[in-house]
Order: sequence, then C-alpha cells, then structure tokens
Amino acid sequence: MNEVVFPISVMFFDGLEDRASMLATKLKLPLLAYSKSNEIQSNLALLVSNYGLEVIHLGKHSPGPISCNFTTGSLDYRRLHGGGKNQNLAKAIGIKSIKQKLYIMDVTAGLGRDAFILASLGAKVLMLERNDILAALLADGIYRARMIEEEKGEDFKKIFKRITLINNDSIDYLNTLEDISIPDIVYIDPMFPPRQKSSQVKKEMQLLQRLIGSDEDSDKLLALAKSKARYRVVVKRPIHAKFLSDQEPSYSLKGKSTRYDIYSNKKIPD
Repeated sequence: MNEVVFPISVMFFDGLEDRASMLATKLKLPLLAYSKSNEIQSNLALLVSNYGLEVIHLGKHSPGPISCNFTTGSLDYRRLHGGGKNQNLAKAIGIKSIKQKLYIMDVTAGLGRDAFILASLGAKVLMLERNDILAALLADGIYRARMIEEEKGEDFKKIFKRITLINNDSIDYLNTLEDISIPDIVYIDPMFPPRQKSSQVKKEMQLLQRLIGSDEDSDKLLALAKSKARYRVVVKRPIHAKFLSDQEPSYSLKGKSTRYDIYSNKKIPD
C-alpha cells in the first residue's frame, strides 16, 4: 500500500464488524468501532456503514464523508442529462457514436466519475488506481451499483459490464502491456489544486489530495502513455494550467473551468 503519513483507521457501525475487519486486514489498518471518543485518535478514517464505504475527516470543519457513488446525485444526473457524446469529455476522447467500441484506459481513476461517464457512452473502460484506499472506495461503489442495477434499468446494467477495476500502479501496468492489449485511448486526470468556487468542493479535493498526495510522476506517465495509446492520450487540466510536462498537445478543448489536452498518435477510424 502507498505509505500513509497521517493517522487513519477503519471504523464500523454496529453489525458490520466482519466486513470492516476484512477491509482492515487487507489495507493493514487498525480497526475501531465508530464512536465520538474516536475523534481525537484519528484524523481520517474509512467508515463501513449501511451507506457503504466512506472516507471521513474526524476533526473540526470536516467537509463530510467522501464515497464512490454511481447510483444517485450529480453523477447519475450527468449520465442522464450531461450532454452525451456532445460533452467535451466525449469529444476529447473521440466518441462519436455509442456504436464505437473504444477501449479506454483511465490511468488515474480516482473516484471513477469520468470513467463511469465514458462507459455510459459505450466505451470499454479499464480503471487503474494505485492508491489502495481509493481503490477500495471504487470497488465498493461498483459493488453497490451492481446490487441495484436491475431496478436502474438495462442501460445502467450494461455500463458495469464495460468497466474493469485494477488496483495497480499505472506506470508499472503500462510497462507490462503487450501489443494485443494496448488501449485505444489513455486518459490522464492528475491531481491538481482545487479551483472550483464551491468551498465544499474545495474541501473534498483537499481531503483527497491529503489522502493521495501529488502525482509527482505524471510527466513520466504522459511519456509512457503516448508510447502505448493506439490513437491518442487525453489529459484533463484546469483551464489556465500549464501543459503537463510542458508538452504542447496536438490541440485542446476548453470549457469554463476545465481543459482537455489531446495528444494524437493517429486518426480514430469512424
């Protein structure tokens, strides 16, 4: 597991000790029952509850729990009303039709939000996440989504047939790829300081940055991704950020706060 340089534990609500215990053993973290008395013992915790797996900050001014949720809220709204193939993410990736079967490798999966949208647009998506705790959140989110996929409908159910999650370092994984398994597109969304106006979003991103750290090897990841992607590499950046590794892309797509830099190897066939 990536080294954690601050106190963190796995906590659980009553009746969920077995599930929490397995997670604590896997992540090599201490296991505690959730109570107010724990708030002075740990800065961060993984909380196993009936709501799923969450990362929570136990001190004052907590931004609230962070979890991986594919079934409700803003991400589900984005799936249904986010603009489909006309949104900048889809254009940057090169999705023109749901009939395309592009194979996308999201090498910085995070909480899986963009990967989920891409899979909802028909792409086959491999999510790579090297941080064990984030990978655990992703696995829990996928598990909970599959538990209710029947009631969400056939289109929702098909999304998770197109998603694969691997808890591994992306550079190590890309270095082992054989030609037969190279991705059509490599998608990189490196961690960067929050620029959103919402203080709640800023606090969430700050918590994730504290958990993950900075992507100090993103320059190396870009160079490797460009050598492995069949058609293109797409890098997500803040609108005014410099180019990753100071490498100018083939072109960029700009939104209000986000920019997608596209590094083309060859044209995607129609």
